[in-house]
Amino acid sequence: MSHTIPSQRLPFHYGWLIVTSGALVLFACFGLARYAYAMLLPGMQTGLGLPYDRLGLIGTANFSGYLVSVLLAPRVLRHLRPRPLIGCGLLLIGLALLGIAGSTAFWQVALFYTLAGLGGGFANIPLMLLVTYWFHRARRGTALGLVLSGNGAGIVLSGLLIPFLNRLYGVQGWRAGWLVLGGCCLAVAGAAALLLRNSPAELGLEPIGQPDVCSPEQFVSHEGRQSGLILVLLGLVYLAFGATFMIYGTFIVTSMVREYGLSEGLAGRYWSWVGICSMFSGIIFGGLSDRIGRKGGLALVLLVQTVAYLLVGLKLGGPWLVLSIVLYGLAVFAIPTIMTAAIADYLGLARAASAFATVTLFFAAGQVAGPGLAGMLARASGSFSYAYLVSACLTLLACVAALALPHCGSGRAVAGKAEQQTGH
Repeated sequence: MSHTIPSQRLPFHYGWLIVTSGALVLFACFGLARYAYAMLLPGMQTGLGLPYDRLGLIGTANFSGYLVSVLLAPRVLRHLRPRPLIGCGLLLIGLALLGIAGSTAFWQVALFYTLAGLGGGFANIPLMLLVTYWFHRARRGTALGLVLSGNGAGIVLSGLLIPFLNRLYGVQGWRAGWLVLGGCCLAVAGAAALLLRNSPAELGLEPIGQPDVCSPEQFVSHEGRQSGLILVLLGLVYLAFGATFMIYGTFIVTSMVREYGLSEGLAGRYWSWVGICSMFSGIIFGGLSDRIGRKGGLALVLLVQTVAYLLVGLKLGGPWLVLSIVLYGLAVFAIPTIMTAAIADYLGLARAASAFATVTLFFAAGQVAGPGLAGMLARASGSFSYAYLVSACLTLLACVAALALPHCGSGRAVAGKAEQQTGH
């Protein structure tokens, strides 16, 4: 009975509180724990005397931990509901970030950042599934876009907070940054454990949105050769996205400081622009994919990313750098938004957990390989330009893979058919 009281007292559906809580979770596990690394990297490089390739390997360590948790999450979810798993993942992240703050060697940072990546997967995967349970297809893209806006809020905070801490604490600013970020993650862990619910049924509610016309079929596993091909194509798109968006996200601040000659404060403000733009990324493109379909939505986002990588890779100058940053921010979190909705649409809710874990393996593999290879390229050439140009090629190929997907009706189209058939 106590579980039904909060939903009865709220003037809105509890699903929107799930969205708010989910955005807070991603604010911590990715916005702070992962994307703040770009802002902390120059200070860590100076403080620990690390070359470019080792900085890339630290990022690779984080994504390796994430990859392990992606493999384990479906099995863990058989025994542990999403709500406690998300809380445990955030707790692990918070403790790991506190450990980085006290690290004095490369291997220590790599170890703790691996644990942070492990916690990130245990928080993210159950959260994405949770949102699909709380929203029908017609509203799912928009809901996931709102949740993904939490990433942008974390980027904004890191872009403003880290330069301030560096000015306040000097060469120890990066340690203060990890301490503050770790404390924030621990606070969010407590909030998530308090507010999240595993399903609408726990509160006697129905998911938000028009019920799908084929809702019984969504809970049937969509097997066959076509489903296998769809899974591979989605995986390849996610692989390219994982490698390229983290190359840019990991090293763009360092590029601005080392190659463009910008001050750390100005680079931080530019990085915060990425966060501001990215807060609308999933909302804009997720809602658009509800209308034009997941296939078209994925292809459009990948084209925007291709342009962003080309602009910075060709070193066309300051205004083009700003345009690249804006385009990157507008598109950066759209792919995860559309991908989560696409998996449920194409493969059915019965396969959603296993299919999401499978494509996330591609995603994680890209994240593992991308920063490490980019760091090696930068050490060999003295610039990150080649890494950005390779990224542009990869996202263009991913666009072709997205266009090869079969047509899947948009969420609103499906909802419209439901209304016609039910006479509502």
